[in-house]
Amino acid sequence: MVREGRGERRGGGAGPRGRSGPSLPARCSRRRSEAAFFPQRDLFSFFLLNSSSRERLVVTGRAGWMGMGRGAGRSALGFWPTLAFLLCSFPAATSPCKILKCNSEFWSATSGSHTPASEDAPEFCAALRTYALCTRRTARTCRGDLAYHSAVHGIEDLMSQHNCSKDGPTSQPRLRTLPPVGDSQERSDSPEICHYEKSFHKHSATPNYTHCGLFGDPHLRTFTDHFQTCKVQGAWPLIDNNYLNVQVTNTPVLPGSPATATSKLTIIFKNFQECVDQKVYQAEMDELPAAFADGSKNGGDRHGANSLKITEKVSGQHVEIQAKYIGTTIVVRQVGRYLTFAVRMPEEVVNAVEDRDSQGLYLCLRGCPLNQQIDFQAFRANAEGPDARRPVAASPAPAAPETFPYETAVAKCKEKLPVEDLYYQACVFDLLTTGDVNFTLAAYYALEDVKMLHSNKDKLHLYERTRELPGGVAAAGQPLAPRPLLSTLVLLALLPLLW
Repeated sequence: MVREGRGERRGGGAGPRGRSGPSLPARCSRRRSEAAFFPQRDLFSFFLLNSSSRERLVVTGRAGWMGMGRGAGRSALGFWPTLAFLLCSFPAATSPCKILKCNSEFWSATSGSHTPASEDAPEFCAALRTYALCTRRTARTCRGDLAYHSAVHGIEDLMSQHNCSKDGPTSQPRLRTLPPVGDSQERSDSPEICHYEKSFHKHSATPNYTHCGLFGDPHLRTFTDHFQTCKVQGAWPLIDNNYLNVQVTNTPVLPGSPATATSKLTIIFKNFQECVDQKVYQAEMDELPAAFADGSKNGGDRHGANSLKITEKVSGQHVEIQAKYIGTTIVVRQVGRYLTFAVRMPEEVVNAVEDRDSQGLYLCLRGCPLNQQIDFQAFRANAEGPDARRPVAASPAPAAPETFPYETAVAKCKEKLPVEDLYYQACVFDLLTTGDVNFTLAAYYALEDVKMLHSNKDKLHLYERTRELPGGVAAAGQPLAPRPLLSTLVLLALLPLLW
C-alpha cells in the first residue's frame, strides 16, 4: 500500500530588496517561523507545462520563491499561443467561474496547520482531493480562466509531492474567521510590512521607481526606457515576477491587417504574507470593471487588505490599482475599443525573479523579440514619400475604412501632442495603419500616465535615436556608398600590389 506522505521540498529564495534598504523578507523576519515554505499554502502556484520535457515552470503565489525546470524559457514560447486561444475562445470575465470559491475553501481547510508531520499528510491529501473535486465541478465555466488553470496544475503537483492518491476520503471545509472589527474594506491600520514606502523611509532610504507602458498598435516603453513598436499578436506576458503577473492579448484592428491592439488584460496579484490574498483583475474590450474578478475592491480579509485597492477614476474608461505592499501603481484605460496599460514599480520588485534567464518573454523587462519588432524609421520614411497615402504596413481589406493621408495624420497628432517625441511618432504611425482617430487619444493618455508615474522627469519624452551603420558609425540619414563605386575604389587601392 502506498503511504501518503510528504515529498521533498523543492525550492526557496529571498524576495527582492536592493542595497538601498532592507529586504521584504527581512521585514518579515518575525513572521518567518510561521511563513516557512510548505506546499499546502502554495495553492495559487502558477504551473506551465514544458511541452518538450514535461518539466514544470513554477511561479509561486507566495512572494520570494520561484523555481523553473531547465529549458522552460524556450519551451514557454509554445505555451503562449495555446493560452491565447484559451483566453480568446472562453472569456472568463463573463462566465460564472467559481474557482476563487474553491481556492478559499482549500485555504480554510489547511490554514490552521503549519508544516505538517507525516501523520498529518492524510488530512492534507483529503483537502487536496476536495479541492480537485471542486475544480472539476466548475470546469465547464472556467475553461478560459487563468486562475483556474493555475489551480488545476497546482493540485496535480501538490498531490505528486505528497504521494496523494486520487481516490480516497475528502474533507469538509472549515469556516474562515472574519475580521473582528467592521468591514475589511474600511480598515486602514495595515501593518508596516504592507506599506513598502514606509519601510524605506524608516531606514532613511528612497526606493528607485521605474515605469512600463503599452498602448496603441501596440507601442511598448520598457522599464529601461526603450521604446518599441511591436506586432505581438495573441497573448504575451508583460510582467512576471515574484509578486505580480500581467498578460495582454492583442488582436488585429482590421480584418486582414497586421496592425494589432490590446483587447484583453489579465493581472494576478499573488498572495503575500498578512497583507493580501491572491486577486485577479481582468479587463476586455467594452468591459473595464472597477473590481477584481471575485467582486472585491481590496486585498481580501487579511489585516493589511487595504494595501491593495482598486479605484474607478472614470466609469468604463479609467481604473487605477494601488498595491502599496509592493510600492506599485497600475493604470488601465479603455480608449476607443482598446486598452492601455501603465505601471510604476520599484526596481527591486521589477527584478524580483529567481532565474533572469527565464524571463525572455517578460516584455516590460526585456522588450519585444526582434522578430516581433517593427522598423519605425523605415515605415515613416515610406509614409513620407510623395506617392504614399496608404502605407504598405496596413494591408488593404475590403471592409476596412480609409486610413489617413500622412499630412492629415500629422496634423491630428500635433493637436494633442505638440512635442515631436516618440509618442507623437507613435500617434502618426497608428493613424496611418488603422485609420482610427481614437489612437490619437491613446498616445496622449499614455504620455499623461508617464508624467504621473515616471520618477525621472528628465525622461518623460523619448526621441528617435540616430540609426547606426555596422561598426557604430552614425548614419544620420546618409546613404551607403554604391557598391560599384566601392568596388572601383578597392581595385584602385590594389593596383600597386598587382604591378
